[in-house]
Amino acid sequence: MMPLNEIDRLKRTVTDAWESPVADRVAAEWGHPAGTAKWWRSSAAHVFVLPDPDGKRYLRFTPETYRGAAMADPVADLMARLSASGSAVVRPVPTAAGTLTATVHTELGAMRAMVVEAAPGESIDADDLTEERAAAWGRALAQVHRDAAGAKGLTGSFTELAAVPERFAADRPLVEAAARIAARLAELPRDKAVFGAVHGDFELDNLAWDGDRATAFDFDEAADSWYAADIAGALRDLTGPDGRPDPGLRAMHDAFLAGYRTARPLTDAEVAALPLFAAAQAVGALAAIDRALGAPGDDEAPWLVELRARLADLAASHRALAIAADL
Repeated sequence: MMPLNEIDRLKRTVTDAWESPVADRVAAEWGHPAGTAKWWRSSAAHVFVLPDPDGKRYLRFTPETYRGAAMADPVADLMARLSASGSAVVRPVPTAAGTLTATVHTELGAMRAMVVEAAPGESIDADDLTEERAAAWGRALAQVHRDAAGAKGLTGSFTELAAVPERFAADRPLVEAAARIAARLAELPRDKAVFGAVHGDFELDNLAWDGDRATAFDFDEAADSWYAADIAGALRDLTGPDGRPDPGLRAMHDAFLAGYRTARPLTDAEVAALPLFAAAQAVGALAAIDRALGAPGDDEAPWLVELRARLADLAASHRALAIAADL
């Protein structure tokens, strides 16, 4: 997630018509005239909706100084590779110059940008899942893992763990939990059968469903990691506060794993490691929220005060999961 002060900085340029001169400048690289990009949301990236003859597209950009901006090219290449291989993912749209990404200088500084197609269908939540859809969800992730094999240039995973002792020096229980988690991760194999390019956030809210076919978008968290870690992240909606399957959603959880196994191998040892990966992701999410929160300003808008409070509550739940993890 981008720092809240960066989100606020862009949001202050958005008009009552949901337009922004910053987005206008970025959208021009794709041939769109001023006033056509409409603000949708800002989180890991600023996202604006663009008109398209077939419906809409999404303009995504972050400050070039933001830690995730360097991944724009590898992520765009990964998405193009996956789409060409047959995985159900949204495709990046080339600029007028033919590149998949662009660096654009705006009144708020240089922005690293890309445009992606809209995913067909609609979003669903866990309450709308059937076992058939859960299996299709798992199969879709397995296909991404299979087709992404060999992708280059992505960042490593769980790098936040090493920074926990300094970032959270006053939180001894968290520091100790992070050390236990890091030690367990260090014991795991990293051969190509279990480790490679992953989506990083294959949850239901990053999928659109057309019937029983799921199309993935939002590759902001793409990285090199364990495939089982990607599964653990995807299944967050089906697990409890301990990172283990919610008893009421166990059938969906198991259907997901069964669907995954129809397209790619998944060992019992990998499944047994899912709670470990859930705990590691909780630490990573906690660190990301801490970076995003920063120090509150003196004149924050009500929406920003509310967002800050929600993120603080979310951080507390991540901390609880990490500390309570039975490893």
